[in-house]
Amino acid sequence: MKFLDLAKVYIRSGGGGAGCVSFRREKYIEFGGPDGGDGGKGGSVWIEAVDGLNTLIDFRYQQHFFAKTGQHGMGSQRTGKDGADVVLKVPVGTEILDEDEETLIADMTEVGQRVLLAKGGNGGWGNLHFKSSTNRAPQRANPGQEGVERTIWLRLKLIADAGLLGMPNAGKSTFLASVSNAKPKIADYPFTTLVPNLGVVGVDGREFVIADIPGLIEGASEGRGLGDQFLGHVERCSVLLHLVDGTSETVAQDWRTITDELAAYSPELADRPRVTVLNKIDALDPDTRAERLAALQAETGGRVMEMSGVSKEGVEQVLRALWAQIAAAKPSAHEDTPWRP
Repeated sequence: MKFLDLAKVYIRSGGGGAGCVSFRREKYIEFGGPDGGDGGKGGSVWIEAVDGLNTLIDFRYQQHFFAKTGQHGMGSQRTGKDGADVVLKVPVGTEILDEDEETLIADMTEVGQRVLLAKGGNGGWGNLHFKSSTNRAPQRANPGQEGVERTIWLRLKLIADAGLLGMPNAGKSTFLASVSNAKPKIADYPFTTLVPNLGVVGVDGREFVIADIPGLIEGASEGRGLGDQFLGHVERCSVLLHLVDGTSETVAQDWRTITDELAAYSPELADRPRVTVLNKIDALDPDTRAERLAALQAETGGRVMEMSGVSKEGVEQVLRALWAQIAAAKPSAHEDTPWRP
């Protein structure tokens, strides 16, 4: 399945049906009077977050969604049929933006969440509504209200607890494959990962979701490499796991490059809790390992963990560190409150 996380959609709600001008005419009814029915209501356009979707690929093949117009009113006081609604089904984590791509209309963060995007027009009144003591035979009826037409953008941001960051070939996909059932592509060339991947990870009887995004390089905020277009998928994460390739001779510079690109994309994301890990330690001799760990610690000014996604050395400790940050960010589900009958 192809991955698509941004789509432009054109929507239009249905217009209301027109009211009817009609009079009751029957052979043995002397004073029939007006009996024009009202028009039906136009269909509305809704958007709903559903389970089982993880991409917006459906909106690549259909971008126009138009609800049905309400049926016109009829004689004998018959109201027109309402137009059918249209429901756009999107993955959980989808943001709905206005045409300017900046104004947030809604954020679909829960399964079953439903938002009205364009309300259908009301049906027009038939001439029966205009009957009065001074106007016994009104010859007027209202037209239906027009529908709403608008252009919106759908932007998917994956729902994950932790996000993976690093240069290309830092070992992010190998780590995700070793700790979860995810099957990301793994190879010995840069930009193996072209689309984000999700994996469910378990540690000490607890589970959380990790998102792996394509690697960043210097100048990603200016569009180099794959750019920073996928950084939005880690904006919802409670903690970021920054993997630094231990086989690189410039570990400190690699860490600084990713940090600078994060700051250029979003200062808020750059300040998010982060666990820094020196990866691929199985490929280093003890002296080189100690040297590069010291260089990375000097650059970060904080704790740096060591890990190997292949030999799984230090993996469990990294997962525990991630869970500690995730648990700290989540509100406590079990607070000590007094029992009441």
